[in-house]
Amino acid sequence: MSSSRRQIVVTSALPYANGPIHIGHMLEYVQTDIWVRFQKLRGHECIYVCADDAHGTPIMLRAQAEGVTPQELIDRMHAEHLRDYTDFGVEFDNYYSTHSDENRYFAEYIYTQLRDAGHIRTRVISQAYDPKAEMFLPDRFIKGECPNCGTADQYGDNCENCGATYAPTDLKNAVSVVSGEAPIEKDSEQYFFKLEDFSDMLKDWFAAGHVQTEIANKMHEWLDEGLQDWDISRNAPYWGFEIPDAPGKYFYVWLDAPIGYMASFKNWCDRNGVDFDHYWQVDSPAELHHFIGKDIARFHTMFWPAMLHGAGFRRPTAVYCHGFLTVDGQKMSKSRGTFIMARTYLDHLNPEYLRYYFAAKLGPGIDDIDLNLEDFTTRVNADLVGKLVNIASRCAGFINKRFEGKLSATLADDSLDAQCLHAAETIAGYYEQREFGKAMRDIMALADRINQYIDEQQPWVAIKDNNRMSEVQDVCTVGLNGFRQLIILLKPVLPRLAAQAEAFLQSGDMTWDDLGNNLLDHAIERFKPLMTRIEPVFIERMIEASKEDAEVEKKIQQGGGDIEPLAPEITYDDFARLDFRIARIVAASRVEKSDRLLQLTLDLGNETRNVFAGLANAYAPEELEGKLTVMVANLAPRKMRFGTSEGMVLAAGSGETELFVLHPDTGAKPGMRVT
Repeated sequence: MSSSRRQIVVTSALPYANGPIHIGHMLEYVQTDIWVRFQKLRGHECIYVCADDAHGTPIMLRAQAEGVTPQELIDRMHAEHLRDYTDFGVEFDNYYSTHSDENRYFAEYIYTQLRDAGHIRTRVISQAYDPKAEMFLPDRFIKGECPNCGTADQYGDNCENCGATYAPTDLKNAVSVVSGEAPIEKDSEQYFFKLEDFSDMLKDWFAAGHVQTEIANKMHEWLDEGLQDWDISRNAPYWGFEIPDAPGKYFYVWLDAPIGYMASFKNWCDRNGVDFDHYWQVDSPAELHHFIGKDIARFHTMFWPAMLHGAGFRRPTAVYCHGFLTVDGQKMSKSRGTFIMARTYLDHLNPEYLRYYFAAKLGPGIDDIDLNLEDFTTRVNADLVGKLVNIASRCAGFINKRFEGKLSATLADDSLDAQCLHAAETIAGYYEQREFGKAMRDIMALADRINQYIDEQQPWVAIKDNNRMSEVQDVCTVGLNGFRQLIILLKPVLPRLAAQAEAFLQSGDMTWDDLGNNLLDHAIERFKPLMTRIEPVFIERMIEASKEDAEVEKKIQQGGGDIEPLAPEITYDDFARLDFRIARIVAASRVEKSDRLLQLTLDLGNETRNVFAGLANAYAPEELEGKLTVMVANLAPRKMRFGTSEGMVLAAGSGETELFVLHPDTGAKPGMRVT
């Protein structure tokens, strides 16, 4: 049923590696994954690549807030992101990182090609600088009052209240997000990409229909105003790739981020023995499709095609922009619990509920999508449980109980089969054009017809008459083959349900070409429930958990990382009663029959103490011997089954494996009081 086999490379925007994935992100990845799965189901070669966007100042600051290195942060986020995507059924052919050798190579190659062709220039500009943190500040790291409407706490590039755009220097009462200090202006030489050189090319590219009409119209406004040079460099300190011919200057994250598509695909090619150039050369017969949010359209429809064209690579076949996700008609809110992390959703609800709901709401335009939680519950319960799964449930019981799990040898009524086949090509066209909402509408209309057929035939009545047994088998065979057709049509949206249905029907891995190939004289497995209803309590629990997530995230953003809440307040007199002393650890050994305790012998200058400390998971005994530490010397002795502990050693940490014994500076001596 498919046309000639296409070669397609597909990408989603790269998630930023300074935080977890939320359901607003998932809208895009689900949309992309549905389109990719549809192409594969039709028999096309479709390679879906993505990567973490792992560079930039926010990565550096988040790592500092958590007390880890940027590399440790991006490694952890990469694992968490891939886990969340996988659990949502998003199936990448390669999920990589922009902090890679391949990305460094292509960033440097594209830059040098542009430079050598005369598309790069340098000039000195005045930038916001934090004198306390000693760093230049990106726009998003400056906050102040909007120069247009006066709204407080706005970022240095645009106002969320009135929508005005401006330079960071235009903000009133501006402060650095990093230190709270008022930024100053400081001159710096920066590197610029001469975007104006590509105006004519971009006009022709837009005219050829590579982007949505709404986006093309917006980009033409920029073209009509005259394109400005694009600053592609940042000063140290910066987490990223250093510009080859500019020591102390780094590629701006937005230069190497889209190049991450190429890097991820190159990594996939190298691992699979595929010719990278075949897909990325100027005259490539392959297709390149990008799915992105409308907020980053300018980078993907202006800067990115210009960079590729200037460096001698092919341009995208299409860039598809989508709108934002709102919840119950409003921006996602941490205080209301509607800023829902992907993992929090997964802890409470089936991911395929949300995949289906997104599909039912998505079209080819850039309008925002609203997740109305009441409508979400109603639609999932009605469509997936009440219509789709209900077909299998009401037919399989009869087949399993009365016919030894065997379907009829013939299809007694092929009218439903014909309706599914007739609708399939229209539905395929909807999938291709990203009209997922229309596809879901037509598929559920087919489900209604199949359920109506079963209602009309009333197999539950016929089963009571021994002379009508074959009629019951025939009706259920028609119903289950109709269910099978629906599963094929929904397989891009509901891959997990499809796998369960394939196992139940013993049909093997179904493709689009299996539409119309009915299961006759065929044994099925015993039916098990495929989906359950959403109960309101599940939504309530998810909302409450999201509020707790928001508090944890707030603590990290404020620089607290995983710091525990402060203990109840004490008075100065309470604190004065504690006697902290310098002690030398003269001996350390493991405690038998204890996984976590070390026995320490501490020298206080005029006496020794025996202390049991829970450090065995953080230190080997020999690592501690000879070191100075701080102990609470006037703590009452505590009898333990291993002996008596005569004090407490001070350590900091967030768990038994992440503990750090406090060591005083050189010059401190055993017995000194700590004040």
